[in-house]
Amino acid sequence: MTIKQLSIFIENKSGTLIKVLEMLSKANIQIIASTVADTKDYGIYRVLCDNPVQAYMLLKDEGINAQLTDVFAISIDDMPGTAAIAINKISASGVNILYLYSFLWKEKGVLVFRTDNNEKAQEAIILNKLRFLTEIDF
Repeated sequence: MTIKQLSIFIENKSGTLIKVLEMLSKANIQIIASTVADTKDYGIYRVLCDNPVQAYMLLKDEGINAQLTDVFAISIDDMPGTAAIAINKISASGVNILYLYSFLWKEKGVLVFRTDNNEKAQEAIILNKLRFLTEIDF
């Protein structure tokens, strides 16, 4: 029910992000969605891609600090308020959302998030009949 997300730790200096992007491009890895969260010295570049294991191995071989993380991806209607409704249903089950980002995919909204309790989150998604996405969907 979860998908693999790459979390890539990059220095906040010119050229580090493009190096990662070029490496993935040369390996023919398709980025589906990404986001950058930064601190003073480092950024966390979170990436959904079509082959996260291959991307992870490539980055590790090049000495780039990366992790594979299990995250949830749910599909919602592309209408105002649907993200709030979906996240409210998950939060009401006692699950904390650690981070979230979203994007549009095939005329639907997609919420990607990490929680503090994957079992409870999975149960909430199923009980509330939310549509989860798998790596096959991308």
